[in-house]
Amino acid sequence: MPESFAIETRDLGYRFGSLIAVEALNLRVPKGSICGFLGPNGAGKTTTIRLLLGLLNPSSGSVLIDGQPFSSARRHLRSRIGALIETPSLYPNLSARENLEVFRRLLEIDSAKISEVLHLVRLTDDSDRLVRTYSLGMKQRLGLAVALLGYPGLVILDEPVNGLDPAGVHEFRDLLRALVKQHGATVFLSSHLLAEVEQIADHIAILNRGRLLFQGSLGAFQAQRNKILILRVDRPEDAASVLRLSGWQVERRPNGTLSVTIAQMSDTAAVNALLGANDLAVYHLAQEEESLESLFLKATGRLEEHV
Repeated sequence: MPESFAIETRDLGYRFGSLIAVEALNLRVPKGSICGFLGPNGAGKTTTIRLLLGLLNPSSGSVLIDGQPFSSARRHLRSRIGALIETPSLYPNLSARENLEVFRRLLEIDSAKISEVLHLVRLTDDSDRLVRTYSLGMKQRLGLAVALLGYPGLVILDEPVNGLDPAGVHEFRDLLRALVKQHGATVFLSSHLLAEVEQIADHIAILNRGRLLFQGSLGAFQAQRNKILILRVDRPEDAASVLRLSGWQVERRPNGTLSVTIAQMSDTAAVNALLGANDLAVYHLAQEEESLESLFLKATGRLEEHV
């Protein structure tokens, strides 16, 4: 049975005059997943999200939501999408419950949903406080409550943890997991923070300069990490030369150690034997994997900015 997608784009493109913001984007987000949409600031993530929500009309290509073209079924599909783009638009001099009542009337949703979403985002006890007295984290949770009023099948979030403290981030993460597990929703969230997405996503897509560089499971992305051998030897420069002449990729680290990229863990013995055969004493030898951050920076062509 073919995989079904909550979001699918086909050669999606958008231009701001002569500037190409999104180019030939073929994005596929599996139903029931939490998909992290990654990329550096300015990569085109927010533009893509606005295209998915119909807030911008594409210059080329198309968007499908649950297999249906968004352009021809916009009114019907919008009722099945909840969205939180950057800072939520709330009425500060109304309470949380009153804010939700405003949106409930616009969406023509049963009033019982207000108490349900307040409970889901853990704001029931503070629902009658004015929103201007809320912390940033509470405002973010209320924004999510607005997005969830109709219990949509698809929730789209743009940089939802910006400005949150660690406790707020952890709480927000738990809410999203509960949304998927308990209500069967699909969550699509953009971020420029790989470490944050890694904590919650099971599927990722990486965008840079408007082009898709990778999409697939988090495990598939992690599998691309190189294996690294860390060496401390008596003559690092000579050791690096010997290894490079034998075809190994070697880098000098600031602490005087060498890092050698290996294909498999059994290569450790070959490296050690080669150095011993050249009268180079090995004082320390350890294996590690390339960090996901390094892999992400290489994928987006930004590694040189962080070296």
